[in-house]
Amino acid sequence: MGTNVVVVIGAGGMGQAIARRQGPGNKVLLADFDEKTLAHVADLLRGQGHDIVTRAVDVSSPPSVTALANTAAQLGPVTQVVHTAGLSPVQASAAAVLKVDLLGTALIIEEFGRVIAPGGAGVVISSMASHMLPAPLSAEQENALAHTPAEDLLNLPFTDPEVLGQGTYGLAKYGNRLRVQAASASWGARGARINSISPGVIATPMGRQELDGDNGRTMRAMIAASGTGRMGTPDDIAAAAAFLLGPDASFITGNDLLVDGGVVAAIRAGRLAPAA
Repeated sequence: MGTNVVVVIGAGGMGQAIARRQGPGNKVLLADFDEKTLAHVADLLRGQGHDIVTRAVDVSSPPSVTALANTAAQLGPVTQVVHTAGLSPVQASAAAVLKVDLLGTALIIEEFGRVIAPGGAGVVISSMASHMLPAPLSAEQENALAHTPAEDLLNLPFTDPEVLGQGTYGLAKYGNRLRVQAASASWGARGARINSISPGVIATPMGRQELDGDNGRTMRAMIAASGTGRMGTPDDIAAAAAFLLGPDASFITGNDLLVDGGVVAAIRAGRLAPAA
């Protein structure tokens, strides 16, 4: 067998940190929608000694995601898949957030579930927003988010962006967690595991945009009330991903790891009012 393949979808701050940490000794397939950013990050990582292959991908396009998974499988045994690509509310419309964050993630989980190697592992980046839904979903809605074929997800009545409004991002990210839970069985049939990470406020370009946006004051209050009192770093997320991808997590699958510095705990403990 050839060199093991680590797939990192999303070349932003978290994707870079994870590629750098998981890269040594592996071939890294780095994918992103923005080809200019992709080329820049690939050059940076190659300059640090990493073996990088790049592919442009539109995660909301089934043929594009299928092609990416097939490319990964052709490069060698796909032992790690990390999906970090996503849009935040300040970056895009509610409809675009649903296409990329909900549909895109479901497509990645499905397609890489076909090619993941025995003993392999996947990590999907969700968000602490998935732990802060303004109202709980019904059992029927949760079941639909978990099991509806990916290409039909945006046709569900409760995934209408006009209806969801500001709740779009949290629902999409909660859907990611539900998809991961459901996929743990099919990935397990291949001898592989899959988990999600729910980051808090992380010092990435996306995180900075959010802090500078309409919800910036609320987010700063969350950080101040949290047990750690600081923003997270991309390396905090890379460390969590390394654990979930590695042998020490061999009995963990279908789970979500909240890496938020204690923000959700502060809300649940009553130290902070829930975000609107």
